Amino acid sequence: MPHALILAAALASSPTQYDVRPMCGAQAAPCYTKLQAALDAAARDISGRWITIRLAAGDYAEKPVITRGRVALVGAGRAKTRVHFGAVAQTAKDYHRNGWGTPGSATLTIDADEVILRDMTIENTFDYLARDRLPVGDPARIANPQAAALLVDIHADRVLMQRVAMLGYQDTLFTNGGRALVQDSLIAGNIDFIFGNGQMLIEHSEIRSRPRAQPPEADGFQSFVAAPSTPLSQATGIVFYASRLTREQGVPDGAVALGRPWHPTTRFADGRYADPAAVGMALYIHCFMDRHIHPARWTSMKGTSRDGTMATVFRPEDSRFGEIGSTGPGAGSKGVAITWRETRNYALIKAEFLKGWSLK
Repeated sequence: MPHALILAAALASSPTQYDVRPMCGAQAAPCYTKLQAALDAAARDISGRWITIRLAAGDYAEKPVITRGRVALVGAGRAKTRVHFGAVAQTAKDYHRNGWGTPGSATLTIDADEVILRDMTIENTFDYLARDRLPVGDPARIANPQAAALLVDIHADRVLMQRVAMLGYQDTLFTNGGRALVQDSLIAGNIDFIFGNGQMLIEHSEIRSRPRAQPPEADGFQSFVAAPSTPLSQATGIVFYASRLTREQGVPDGAVALGRPWHPTTRFADGRYADPAAVGMALYIHCFMDRHIHPARWTSMKGTSRDGTMATVFRPEDSRFGEIGSTGPGAGSKGVAITWRETRNYALIKAEFLKGWSLK
């Protein structure tokens, strides 16, 4: 038989759907009790076809990584299918290719083009509040408490997330790759919990601020929603559209910033310091805001100086921050004077964002 016919026959007989269940019975599709095992099986299929992995209702204590493109991960619903792990940056360096703790802490890592997540919860279960209750200087207080639920990594692009809950505290959702579209979902956290240099549109979703054990600082800020590090060469960073900014019990009025500018420490030819070209872009369009949003709206963030100290301060006034058409009891404040203005409407932003992407 010619090679082409052998390949065609093999493809015709190989599955395009896998099941993941707490216990496998007599399933029509191949069945696994671990999500990573199903992802590994999908990665062995080099046909380029879409493969669907269905996660039955249940709790999956795993730290999976998606490396194959054209994978659709479909759960039984946010309240029924939960993937969870409790890694934290302080001890998660071994999970990352470059020994970086924050991306290494992610419960789920997406590092492929064309990936879909639907109808599930992704959670980092590290006990941030227990750490936060310890006084500064206590030797038991973890120095690096970042604990991501989901990482969109450097090889990821065209990632679609629908009806997904992403739960954590500090650094819940890390956009570190290409484009990700989040729709009808929940993102919950407290410190910089939606952050990174990638392009991310968040539509019709709930952005839920969670409490801290420490009180607000002297300036009134306790937590921060977004911390973009968008390159200046990139027009779109993190955009929230028609979404609701809510809070859990224990989050005070006027204590949460819409965002602050993250300039990641980067190695250059003349030293290692905060990247001056990472001028974050965060934009809120027609979003509801509860009373927890600080009247100043945005705040500053320290970065690494050339001498290695954290003396450099990046101001929101020098960033690409904005809000258009905010509503609710937390809206209406003038905030700090930011001169940058987005000239594109949301339709144009989304049209540019979706170039070369046919939503499945």
